[in-house]
Amino acid sequence: MRKAKIKINSKELENASQVLRALAHPLRLKILEFIDKNKTINVNKIYNTLKLEQSITSQHLRILRLAGLVNTKREGKFIHYSIDYGKVAQANKSIKNFLDK
Repeated sequence: MRKAKIKINSKELENASQVLRALAHPLRLKILEFIDKNKTINVNKIYNTLKLEQSITSQHLRILRLAGLVNTKREGKFIHYSIDYGKVAQANKSIKNFLDK
């Protein structure tokens, strides 16, 4: 009996992998949780409330931005962050599709 060939969308899987790598740090999860609770929040509130160094917060937000997990919007001198729930759902779907095959 021949096994059916499994077609894997490597682009989708790579995007999902990038999301998982971004989520693989407890501090980034904490930052995402804080953003989720506030819907939209500026970087100053993030590092002041979570009692983090500004540089550390910026580094982690950069990783989250590059993975597409957060959106940014500049208002004057402030940058506001929000979660890109569509990107999270897309990564979740890609991983589920891969595991179901």
